[in-house]
Amino acid sequence: MAKVRVYELAKELGVESKALMAKLNEMGEFVRSASSTIEPPVVRRLRDAYPAGSAGPAPAAPAKKPAARKPAAPAPRRCGGPGRPCAGRARVGCPRGGAPAARSRS
Repeated sequence: MAKVRVYELAKELGVESKALMAKLNEMGEFVRSASSTIEPPVVRRLRDAYPAGSAGPAPAAPAKKPAARKPAAPAPRRCGGPGRPCAGRARVGCPRGGAPAARSRS
């Protein structure tokens, strides 16, 4: 039997990792995090302490479908559209209010 991580055993027993870590501390076993490994004799003692959850992993709850979203309102158009420069005159509803005319080189 290989070493088991705390979070893996907690999932198998159907308890939270924090609760399992607290139980290990009560038993005198030092664990730093849920990623710590546990020796096989300690795993056996924990399985004896949590007999109800050792029958197997708990069945997952059926996934709920997300609520249908309303379609978003269309975004306001830019002056010249995507990738096109502004026409250079103020348009009704233009977010920039029109752009200044381009400078001409003399």
